[in-house]
Amino acid sequence: MIRILKIVGLCMGCLIGMGVLFSAVAIGGFMYFNAPPDPASMPADPGGAADIEAVIPRPPKAYPRFFEVYAGESAMSVGKRLKDAGIIRSHYFWYILSRLDKGYIKAGTYQLELPASQMAIRSILVRGEQFLTRVTIPEGVTLKKMAKILAAAEICDADAFLAATEDGDIRAAYQIPGATMEGFLYPDTYFFPRDYPASLVVKAMADTFFRRIAALSDLRGEVPGKALSPEALYQKVIIASIVEREYRVDEEAPLMAGVFYNRLDMGMALQSCATVEYVITEIQGQPHPEVLYTRDTEIQDPYNTYMRTGLPPGPISAPGAIALKAAFNPIRKEYLYFRLIDSTAGRHYFSRTLDDHIRAGALYVKGRSSS
Repeated sequence: MIRILKIVGLCMGCLIGMGVLFSAVAIGGFMYFNAPPDPASMPADPGGAADIEAVIPRPPKAYPRFFEVYAGESAMSVGKRLKDAGIIRSHYFWYILSRLDKGYIKAGTYQLELPASQMAIRSILVRGEQFLTRVTIPEGVTLKKMAKILAAAEICDADAFLAATEDGDIRAAYQIPGATMEGFLYPDTYFFPRDYPASLVVKAMADTFFRRIAALSDLRGEVPGKALSPEALYQKVIIASIVEREYRVDEEAPLMAGVFYNRLDMGMALQSCATVEYVITEIQGQPHPEVLYTRDTEIQDPYNTYMRTGLPPGPISAPGAIALKAAFNPIRKEYLYFRLIDSTAGRHYFSRTLDDHIRAGALYVKGRSSS
């Protein structure tokens, strides 16, 4: 009996020993595959500061690495690309983690601080902590200038952005009567992933525009409860885009809008310096003028409101809140003219007669919004 107990005890000891050994191997394997790759196999440090000393190895300095998860991509595909990029040790271990953790990896662009464990990387991708680039679109810029700003921030390609602003399906979705989305992309600070689809950038900015104007008190039409028609809204946006490029002092914006509406009612030409500047810079591709001369106001172009009556064919800039409010809520006095008289303070002189207007001084245009 004693011998049997000794044999049982010996077997139990062996089993426990094997269990401990197996656990140690499992834990060791987990720690090995979960850990970042060896420094020699890590992707090169973009800053070149992660050189490893030959005699006394040291861990590489942490640095950022961008990684994109594609829409609909499988966990195995993500793991294989991480392995091929030298970011993780084993894509098989990555797949095992994915089977154990039911959280889904979210598509997007991520900034990974390397070196990092597989569990840390997976946690970032599951939580969807995308790397977003902050980009500010100033008030008064045109679509071409927006495209340059977005391309410089590596949000999207400039040509792709401009193509998206002309896309018929996108314009139809927002009921834009014009040939582009000019004037309907709200100037604001946005956060986008790098290499974001241009169509989604346009839609995000258009959504912001319509959310902002929805709060304006004069958004409704003549009939209570009936919204403005797309054509009526388009006309207000054109006015707002002109006011945006004309005003410098906030309280003068509704007065300027009132001048333009008065001129439209009387069949007078708007004679907006901003529309001439638009022709020179956006259509002719010339540098922004500091002063307009008679020869400039005589340029033959549909956007030149010195040479034709009525509104120009479309908006000339991205109006912000002040200009939009002015277009929807103008101050309708008897003024028919305004002229900049203090370029430092940005003050304008408003007048009822042409003689008063002529006495006010030289013509100026609002400074550059973005080049």
